[in-house]
Amino acid sequence: MASMTGKVALVTGASSGIGRATAELFADKGVSVVVAARREEELTDVVKGIVANGGKATFVKTDVSSGRDAKRMVEHAIDSFGRLDFAVNNAGIEGKLSGIADLNEEDWDQVLDINLKGTYLCMKYEAEAMLAAGNGGAIVNVGSVNSFLGFSAGAAYVASKHGQVGLTTSASAELAPQGIRVNIVCPGFVDTPMHHRARGLIGDEIFDKVFVPTVHLGRVGRPEEIASAIAFLCSDEASYITGQTLTPDGGYTLTV
Repeated sequence: MASMTGKVALVTGASSGIGRATAELFADKGVSVVVAARREEELTDVVKGIVANGGKATFVKTDVSSGRDAKRMVEHAIDSFGRLDFAVNNAGIEGKLSGIADLNEEDWDQVLDINLKGTYLCMKYEAEAMLAAGNGGAIVNVGSVNSFLGFSAGAAYVASKHGQVGLTTSASAELAPQGIRVNIVCPGFVDTPMHHRARGLIGDEIFDKVFVPTVHLGRVGRPEEIASAIAFLCSDEASYITGQTLTPDGGYTLTV
């Protein structure tokens, strides 16, 4: 992969899982990283780990569903490192799983506010900064296989993830002439805190007997594997890729 040294990346939802792995991979590649999430203690640990390994990082506590927070987050990146080259919009929640007839409006709003509105707000201010700088850039949104597959009791989550695809393709069409590429990564089962919460609801035995065998590779993915896909889409190797969906799912969607 071409050198990324000297670039600056912003990663939301970076306190754990895919976001943390992505931030750490960027730092290993010489990228200065701004990590954002709601949990300040975990963000502090991420930054300490990156700095201890010789990287450059800073954090900003952020609620992506707040326009004020999203704007401040991007301003923090510019103030800290002087530019913004890569943005990874990974923050998201699964929310309360409920049948559509029993789904409360408040639960719907919470999921859509973070997963979909949050992605829009982050993209709004990231694009604004990249356009002002005039140096192009790359934005990667993190969706899910549920960006194109539904499941029972998942109306809010699935709707939010479908919406991210629309945001991605629309922003790609708009920003490509200015050299800003926008893509979306849609992972399958990945060993993250969200995955373990799902296992807690389903049960490990059922999950391993029913779901894992549907994955061609026969296993759950690792956060660093998704991070590699994200870093690729930000790299110069992906210079002719925009508006696309990359699905690192071990082959799961080929069987459902």
